Amino acid sequence: MFLTITTTGNAEHPATDLGFLLHKHPEKAQAFSTSFGTAHVLYPEAEEQRCTAALLLEVDPVALVRRGKGKGRGGAPDAALAQYVNDRPYAASSLLAVALSNVFSSAMRGVCKARPERAARPLPLRVEIPALPARGGPDLVRRLFEPLGWAVAVEAVPLDTEFPEWGDSRYVRLVLESETLTLSDALRHLYVLLPVLDDAKHYWVAPDEVDKLLRAGEGWLPGHPEQKLITSRYLSRRWSLTREAMDRLELIRLAETDDSEVEEIDNAVEAEAEQEAKPTPLAVQRREAILTALRDRAAARVLDLGCGEGQLVRELLKEPRFTEIVGVDVSVRALTIASRRLKLDRMGERQAARVRLFQGSLAYTDKRLTGYDAAVLSEVIEHLDLPRLPALEYAVFGAARPRTVVVTTPNVEYNVRWETLPAGHVRHRDHRFEWTREEFRTWARAVAERHGYDVEFRPVGPDDPEVGPPTQLALFTLDTPTEKEAKAA
Repeated sequence: MFLTITTTGNAEHPATDLGFLLHKHPEKAQAFSTSFGTAHVLYPEAEEQRCTAALLLEVDPVALVRRGKGKGRGGAPDAALAQYVNDRPYAASSLLAVALSNVFSSAMRGVCKARPERAARPLPLRVEIPALPARGGPDLVRRLFEPLGWAVAVEAVPLDTEFPEWGDSRYVRLVLESETLTLSDALRHLYVLLPVLDDAKHYWVAPDEVDKLLRAGEGWLPGHPEQKLITSRYLSRRWSLTREAMDRLELIRLAETDDSEVEEIDNAVEAEAEQEAKPTPLAVQRREAILTALRDRAAARVLDLGCGEGQLVRELLKEPRFTEIVGVDVSVRALTIASRRLKLDRMGERQAARVRLFQGSLAYTDKRLTGYDAAVLSEVIEHLDLPRLPALEYAVFGAARPRTVVVTTPNVEYNVRWETLPAGHVRHRDHRFEWTREEFRTWARAVAERHGYDVEFRPVGPDDPEVGPPTQLALFTLDTPTEKEAKAA
């Protein structure tokens, strides 16, 4: 990973003062050990008129794996293997943000005893990052940095210059320039926004990350137009931490508006003030509907097909009736997150024996999926292109043939009830389609008839008399064994 910071100067204020501000001498090349590699600081140029400091981070992927990521009882071996061959040694991410904080900690706080006046004054700054993952593309990069006073030059990196028709990768080349920011401002912006753009962190996000975010975001985050997105992504979309951070940011904003201290605003709210009851999130209602269907069918050995980050697997583990739980997903990254959130490496032996995670595609038959009581496809089918649905249908209903199959999918008719969803848009950018109630029932009945299942339909969420529920659920049951299955039994 590579990042450069450049400034210019003159005889009165030489550019080499950058060395004092960063607490790293321009005539030395220095190396600093981290838990994931080595950070090198050097100066490609150091003159009175122009000075550039470079941070080069050599990441050791093997060291990352040995620290335990993706390992442990019940861990996903494919996810562990991915750590050896991922992009982290080459592209800026939370690893580089942590290195910035460790190597330039005093500069980030704005502390410089040798040049205190320079530390407090804006500098002409140019920051270059040649490879930066940006989930959201150049547009998001501009939305994050331009409100902070940066002039942004960002260029998407093509997947392959020899094949332009393949389009762009998720990486960009970034150049930031400003003459109105201090070095401390610049470093704090980078510390927060690098992992936000990557939309991932290499470590578990604990509650103390809220304090880190607010410290680094002091003076700029409370008024940022993308505050909610920044907060959510920085905290790895952990809902409880995001809510806490947003509440504290709102107090800061109110305090600044009233020209008072945060403590005064906070104390003005009665401790026993009644709060409006928050509606149960649809995702929670969906999981409860699935669990109810599985309980109704007395399922004990359950497949979660397209398990994502493991939310349903976690709920299944809470109930002893589910004796074997298998999570399957095509995404290695999702399985890594699921393993971490389920704390599989710290789970007791008895509990760990109940759960497995492995990588697999639902477009192909897989012998590992046979012999289970039930399979769940929760918000999965709408992520497939329609021509691929028959392959999934055969892999699940024709080859695996669990006694019970639970399928949930959005009801597109209900979309008109979402105030924030533009007309004609699907709920998620990765949805290939969203069906009406009639379209879903037609598909489900045809699948049931082809493979010998019965099917019933249940609403999930408030059942609107005009447009139906937000989520529709089909419960497939195979009550009578086929002749082949009877012989095998």
